[in-house]
Amino acid sequence: MPPDGIALSTLELCAVEPTLTRMGSMSQSPLDRLWQEYSRAFQDFDDHTLARWMAQTLGQLRGEVWRMSHPLVAAYRIAAQTGHDRQIWLKRLASPPSPYTETTCCRAPLLPLFTRDVMESGLLCTHCNGTAVPWEEIPEPLLPRIRNWAEQYADVHAVAHWDESQRRKHGNYDEAYEDAALQVEKLLSTAARELVPALAEHYPAILWEDQDECLEVRPEDIQIER
Repeated sequence: MPPDGIALSTLELCAVEPTLTRMGSMSQSPLDRLWQEYSRAFQDFDDHTLARWMAQTLGQLRGEVWRMSHPLVAAYRIAAQTGHDRQIWLKRLASPPSPYTETTCCRAPLLPLFTRDVMESGLLCTHCNGTAVPWEEIPEPLLPRIRNWAEQYADVHAVAHWDESQRRKHGNYDEAYEDAALQVEKLLSTAARELVPALAEHYPAILWEDQDECLEVRPEDIQIER
């Protein structure tokens, strides 16, 4: 179905933030409220316990490519936001496992997130949602492939945000929307099979965005055939 029935807050979220949501935002969308509810478990941790939990979990994530929707990743992202708010990593209460390096954006361990906005935002920081690795600092041999992918993705994703004149010009928006969703599934699968593993050779671990809420593409729609 086209996005006519999607809640307005979801569309607004898509236009501003492609990585599900910025957990530290002041928005009161249903999704934000749900993440806030999830975060209460980590808010009850004292600083030392939270620091140790995050360091141990980074050890579990090390050396792999992870879907953003993976339960362990989701839990870590929630803990990371709580840790960022309390400046856990700045307090040096626990040491991240080797070979995690320190980000320049918030000085937390580098756990980058690959999203469809990689050309504009680089690789995002899992802890503060800022840019952990700017576009120009991504390993140069990978840039042409990533640029080609991101440009294709942007063209397809734009279908979700066509205005009324663009929809009328096409004639059958439902068909265009469904076709765009199928193309996005293929593009995300390509990123998971080819681009993100190549990036993983340069970082201790990496996450990738495995959904497109604007086109109603969910994690379970992304099949990865190796």
